[in-house]
Amino acid sequence: MKPTDTVIHSASPGEEPIRAELFGIERLEQHAESLAAAHRTTEKTLRGRNLISSVRENARVLLAAYRNIAATVLAKHEITPAAEWILDNFHVVDEQLRGIRDHLPGSYYRLLPKIAAGHLAGYPRVYGIAWAYVAHTDSRFELDTLQRFVRAYQRVQPLTIGELWAVAIHLRVALVENLRRLSQLIIRSRQERARADELADRLLGLGDRPVELPDEVLSGLGEAPLARAFAVQLVQRLRGQDPSIMPALAWLEKRLNLQGTSADEVVAQEHQAQAAANVTVRNIITSMRWMSTIDWSM
Repeated sequence: MKPTDTVIHSASPGEEPIRAELFGIERLEQHAESLAAAHRTTEKTLRGRNLISSVRENARVLLAAYRNIAATVLAKHEITPAAEWILDNFHVVDEQLRGIRDHLPGSYYRLLPKIAAGHLAGYPRVYGIAWAYVAHTDSRFELDTLQRFVRAYQRVQPLTIGELWAVAIHLRVALVENLRRLSQLIIRSRQERARADELADRLLGLGDRPVELPDEVLSGLGEAPLARAFAVQLVQRLRGQDPSIMPALAWLEKRLNLQGTSADEVVAQEHQAQAAANVTVRNIITSMRWMSTIDWSM
């Protein structure tokens, strides 16, 4: 395992992107009002729920992901469109991280009202607002939409002046968090595809190695559920090959059936997931760029 792989795996593996049902503006405003009615705040700081520390960790993981993707390209391996967005626009991400560090000092952060309960308990209320906005817009920033979302929230529960000033910076934090989650999924999927390629090469006798029997190769996979990216890559590598490979394909289909799915289903799901990741990463980068052009002091 490469050092960059270790860094990436060390931070909260398995988290899904911040992505929920996509809302139009009227539904967004209704959600903001519901969110305001549900939010309860506290002055207590919960142990382990420090957003500034999370931002530092996200910066570390994103840099590791960038280096991992760059190394993959240098090795002349294919990358997904979402990974390409990260590679080509990491300077945009780095600019956002520097902006967060500069404009969210600890003294300011400690004064912000914190959420009392729920999955974001202990984090600033304004971060909960930013999180909801990101989730229900698929990370797509539009100034008018954000303003209407915040105004709708305040019709039910007014924000402090400090919170209003903090909306933009916490939206950046939420976008960075989402990109970190997506980058980990991208790298993990690439690692699973590489693992499937290595196994397929053994079955097909590629890379100056002898053909190995399916039973010998597949026995090393154990009983753990197969990762979707691994299964899809293996299916695509083995389909249409020599009939001697059929036992491996039959074994793979059986394992997937035991997981409640099939080869065709996981292929469709993986393609859909990659397309969704591409859209969300593109939205994040585009939103970061646009936010950098706005004078938030006005």
